[in-house]
Amino acid sequence: MARILGVDYGERRVGLAVSDELGLMALPLDILPAQSPKQVIRDILRLCREKQVAGIVVGMPLNMDGSRGPAVEAVDRFVQELRRQGDLPVEVWDERMSSRQVERMLIDADVSRSKRKGIVDKLAAQVILQSYLDARASRRDAETVGI
Repeated sequence: MARILGVDYGERRVGLAVSDELGLMALPLDILPAQSPKQVIRDILRLCREKQVAGIVVGMPLNMDGSRGPAVEAVDRFVQELRRQGDLPVEVWDERMSSRQVERMLIDADVSRSKRKGIVDKLAAQVILQSYLDARASRRDAETVGI
């Protein structure tokens, strides 16, 4: 198996996570400033080469009812451009509540607001990627037993 990159795309920051080589565990990687989508894509594609990534999963920020809001349009444009410029498969994954889940976890762990700001995005990318990896493993397991 090859590594997969998880992306939490935001207006100000882009959180990144990468899987282990077995595709079982997501690890937080980095945070990029989202000054320019073109620069973010260049940085992501460079990281993919460095980390020998075979695919990318981008969190899709659907509304709680599953509808598409303004944030989804920005992520859609980003994903389309990432697919156009890169040669790796890019999938989207429902990320509802990932940032809130991480924020709550950090608050419960008594991490200060200033420290949370610096890590929430890459931990949200980790949550998105781990959710994707777990679902993929479940599908493989179901196929193995003939479900």
